[in-house]
Amino acid sequence: MTFAKTTAIAAILTATGAGAALADWPTDRPIEMIVAFAPGGGTDIMLRTLAPFLEAELETQFPVLNRPGASGEIAYTALSQARPDGYTVSSLNTPGFLTMQIDRKLRYDPASICPIARIVEDPGTFIVQAGSEFQSLADLVAYARENPGAVSVGTTGMGTDEHLAMLQLEQAAGVDLTAVPFGGANEAKTALLGGHVSMIGLNVGEYSTSDDNAFRALAQFSQERSVLAPDLPTATEQGFEVLMSSERGLAARCDVPEEIRAKLAAAVDAALANPEFQEKAKQQALPLAYRSGADWQAEMPARLARFTEIFKLIEGGQ
Repeated sequence: MTFAKTTAIAAILTATGAGAALADWPTDRPIEMIVAFAPGGGTDIMLRTLAPFLEAELETQFPVLNRPGASGEIAYTALSQARPDGYTVSSLNTPGFLTMQIDRKLRYDPASICPIARIVEDPGTFIVQAGSEFQSLADLVAYARENPGAVSVGTTGMGTDEHLAMLQLEQAAGVDLTAVPFGGANEAKTALLGGHVSMIGLNVGEYSTSDDNAFRALAQFSQERSVLAPDLPTATEQGFEVLMSSERGLAARCDVPEEIRAKLAAAVDAALANPEFQEKAKQQALPLAYRSGADWQAEMPARLARFTEIFKLIEGGQ
């Protein structure tokens, strides 16, 4: 048999196999769901709450695999290295997914990852121990002005919403804070309770499900007060221009067949519309804020431009 004929037969078999895989998807094996942060944080809770509803829609399993670290880069790298067959999806979080494109050389191509849908948008907040001397953002700022660098801020990594909020507060208040990265919100909470950091960044949804007797929130970083924390003043109300939130959703490789990505998107849409899911989301304090994958992706260039301006504060020594 000639080499040319062998190659042609191999190509036919490959195409036939791909067609069979597409026809069988998604019922022939589980769809792995990679979470870019440690268990117990907002992203993990969101996707573990969503997974059973996706399983019901697609009649398959969605095992959750936590791959925390590097502000999400570890998870995105794993997604980019997975086969483009629709059997691997990942959480997608901004600002981290965008800001990591600014500050370092990545092990994956961001253009290879496409959003399936945005599910949640959750304003940021800074929290301290309940017994902290800081009763307000103004108290913390006053101390930080007198003690440059002494206030340490737990974040989930460089370029995450907590880190960008910290940079904005440094500029708005003229203070110098110290960022301390953790793999997830629960790790940061543990560090705060242990007195290893002065305060940590969380999202309002994460804070609202935390122990009220253990923590105190100082401000939320939204234009208006979240319905999850109507009594918590915004940073702007307290005289500091800090605006930041975490967008959380689901993504797949862009070269996954369009038909499969469309089915994934339809399954997410159906799950989010399910009253039972909406009730569970309410119980878990998930501020649902749906965007289609296409709409979310179209908004990202403007977000990247804003985050780039905030990142310049590092270079400016703010």
